[in-house]
Amino acid sequence: MRSRAAVFIDGGYLRVLVRQAGYRFNPDYIEKVAHACVADDESLLRALYYDCAPYNGKLKLPVSGRSTDFTGSAEWLAVLAAKPQVAVRLGTLKFRGFEPKKVPIDPQELTDDDFNPRFVQKGVDMRLGLDIASYAATRSVDRIILLTGDTDCLPAMKLARTAGLQVVMVKLPRQTIGQELLWHSDLQRKVEWPEQ
Repeated sequence: MRSRAAVFIDGGYLRVLVRQAGYRFNPDYIEKVAHACVADDESLLRALYYDCAPYNGKLKLPVSGRSTDFTGSAEWLAVLAAKPQVAVRLGTLKFRGFEPKKVPIDPQELTDDDFNPRFVQKGVDMRLGLDIASYAATRSVDRIILLTGDTDCLPAMKLARTAGLQVVMVKLPRQTIGQELLWHSDLQRKVEWPEQ
């Protein structure tokens, strides 16, 4: 009998890995990666993807004080959410000021181009943890397959294991998984990048 599995994908983490590997980060490729994480003896119940929509809003630039618009399309998230067996869970992206592109800085020659906006994801880790806890409570899967580098999900991983679910950490080529994540998982699964 095949084990029922759910794949949990930290979108921000996967985005960095996909781009470092030289692939295009888009809904079709995210879906391929999710399916590549599932072993032959497993049946995929659902792939859950956690991310934030792009930031949209007006901000004042740090040196000139001019207003600038940040706009981005979340259409690709809707495309991903419409795929079979995929669920998208969205947090929010918060603006946390500007930071210099390089340090030290020369305050006499600064321009707006010397700074990058800093955005942080809010609510993504909590949604991931709550979903793992929900699957553990309902026992609707036998295995939780995780693609993340974030140790914030450790309490949820412990809960899943206590409930009798197996926790599998995905290791993509040239990815390093933190020791703490390995300590609180049952298996490490090496997954190759799918063809694009």
